[in-house]
Amino acid sequence: MTEEKPTYPTALGASSRTAITLLGDDLAEDIMGTVGFGELAYRLATQRRPTPGQVRVFEAVLAALADHGFTPTAIVTRLTYLSAPDSIQGALAAGLLGGGSRFLGVTEDTGTFLHEILERHQGPLPESEPEWDALALETVRAQRAAGRFVPGLGHHVHKDGDPRTPRLMRIAQEEGQFGPHLSLFAAIGRTHPQVLGKTLPLNGAGVCGAALADLDLPIPLLRGFALLARTAGLIGQLAEEMRHPVANDIFLSVDLNNRPVDPDPWTPR
Repeated sequence: MTEEKPTYPTALGASSRTAITLLGDDLAEDIMGTVGFGELAYRLATQRRPTPGQVRVFEAVLAALADHGFTPTAIVTRLTYLSAPDSIQGALAAGLLGGGSRFLGVTEDTGTFLHEILERHQGPLPESEPEWDALALETVRAQRAAGRFVPGLGHHVHKDGDPRTPRLMRIAQEEGQFGPHLSLFAAIGRTHPQVLGKTLPLNGAGVCGAALADLDLPIPLLRGFALLARTAGLIGQLAEEMRHPVANDIFLSVDLNNRPVDPDPWTPR
């Protein structure tokens, strides 16, 4: 009696002796040299072909999130390379692991937040700017009453406006991809001063989350797309560190300027 072997179905990569298929296409003949990486990444996540407009918005998001200077993710990548120059993968992984609620994770947090608001909304979605503003006011007031922040509001550097935000919104409008998530996010930008008493910028990570959600990408994977973009940026950080190193200076600036203090015992509450 022949024992039946298990099978593991997948629409992704599969190999035979003579060919490799990916998403139902021949990888070598149909994809390589024909399909751009942004389009391929979209297809891998959704298993459907994006429109040219969707590809443009998606790639604009990837560009917006690729690098933003000496953020903690970039610094830890450089420092890990300083400590373990034999482990490029470790340096990249260290930077990616730092993508959380303060850096990069805002993309996921904002997209998820907007999506949940729209999912809970009763009746048809707003069609006019005043209707979107009313929903946004209700949303910001509820967050304020609950003592919670509105994801995507504020930036530690771009206090007068994140230049990525209006640009990405224009691209989405040009490509017919300005959907309900971006509409609600834009309305929050217009109305939040009435509730918070101050004006905060809509940050780039937040608008990227709204744009990705409007592209009908899986909401639980939004942080993954931010990490995909930042991987390219971290490779750039490593390439620059190899040519013009600064990690040792960063290390020494801390190591040579520490000062001893008395212990501060932790007391359970």
